[in-house]
Amino acid sequence: MYQFSYAEIMEDGVADAKDRERQALDRSIELLTNARNEGGYSRSTIEAVYYTRRVWVSFIEDLKQPENELGAELRANLISIAIWVLKECERIRKRQSNNFQGIIDVTTIIRDGLK
Repeated sequence: MYQFSYAEIMEDGVADAKDRERQALDRSIELLTNARNEGGYSRSTIEAVYYTRRVWVSFIEDLKQPENELGAELRANLISIAIWVLKECERIRKRQSNNFQGIIDVTTIIRDGLK
């Protein structure tokens, strides 16, 4: 019988969590790209904004948890980025902006940082 060390289990858990986060960000990027390419305020826009908001709100909730092992400064920076993304999503929702590319760029940078 093979015994897993606690460190191995925790490492696998972190790797799985990062993979899920990358997948969520990939989907957000895909939806935002579709909405940008379609143009106007469409069903694609609504779906992209709704999904992207859910992803970033989830990240904020995770980053606020005391158990989160990221450093305080990094967590604060990521929360600031998340707030910016949420504000941009709201501006798109209100038809005050079509800054899909800005959100795509920021999300891509964050996704690529999840190694």
